Amino acid sequence: QVQLIESGGGLVQVGASLRLSCAASGPSVSRSIMAWIRQAPGQEREFVAAVSWGGANTRYADSVRGRFTISRDNVKSAVYLQMNTLKSEDTGVYYCAAAIAPLRGDVFINPTDFRYWGQGTQVTVSS
Repeated sequence: QVQLIESGGGLVQVGASLRLSCAASGPSVSRSIMAWIRQAPGQEREFVAAVSWGGANTRYADSVRGRFTISRDNVKSAVYLQMNTLKSEDTGVYYCAAAIAPLRGDVFINPTDFRYWGQGTQVTVSS
């Protein structure tokens, strides 16, 4: 089981940067794929980025590739999302999610594959 708590959201202007953090706990954290998934008002949840167990493999949505970077610190049991050059369309609630994976290199990108979710943190990008 995995428990997740996000932090770092806020209101920023277009072009700004923001760093989200996710504190993870539970016996399965070290074997979990960690991801950030967002949801804009009136829209379905959208995959943003994910990282494998050891951090070697990452995946990004096309809309954020080159602007966002996901990383994890397994000593601190934390996952981060560095967001640069933010756009208004990046606005939404950002969720940290986890999925236990059988293989170290696995990375999931479908939100329905993630069993554990945090409460979310709001990111608002204003123009």
